[in-house]
Amino acid sequence: MADFKSSVIIERPVKEVFAYMIGMENVSEIMPNVVKMEKITEGPLQPGTKFMETRMIRGREMQNEIELIDYHEDHSYATKSEINGLGTIYRYDFQEIEEGTQVQFEAEVQTKGLWMKLTKKFIVDMIKKEDGFQLKYLKEEMEGKK
Repeated sequence: MADFKSSVIIERPVKEVFAYMIGMENVSEIMPNVVKMEKITEGPLQPGTKFMETRMIRGREMQNEIELIDYHEDHSYATKSEINGLGTIYRYDFQEIEEGTQVQFEAEVQTKGLWMKLTKKFIVDMIKKEDGFQLKYLKEEMEGKK
């Protein structure tokens, strides 16, 4: 079940929007706290592909491994990460509509351990504040490039 979600309509073709989103070199444009994203496995994008994310958290660079857990070109993908008892799954769905592309994003936050479970609401709010506006930023980037 999603802990937070968002949806946006982008006036661009689905193929273009999907390619921009899955192009990890663009991540810092739509997720400002992400400094860098590097693919660390060989081969084409597919479930199991891994990336190393470098993110600024409270003024410090932190690295975390991100795994592509679902991938359907031009339709959907999902990523998973886990660090120190905190796991996230981000799901993205792309649908071609008359106006362009509808993108839907859902985030699931998983916690392990008593302290993490007790503070889950705070953690979800913090993650939402950091990553919850990525579709808004995506729309601004994609429609600004017309």
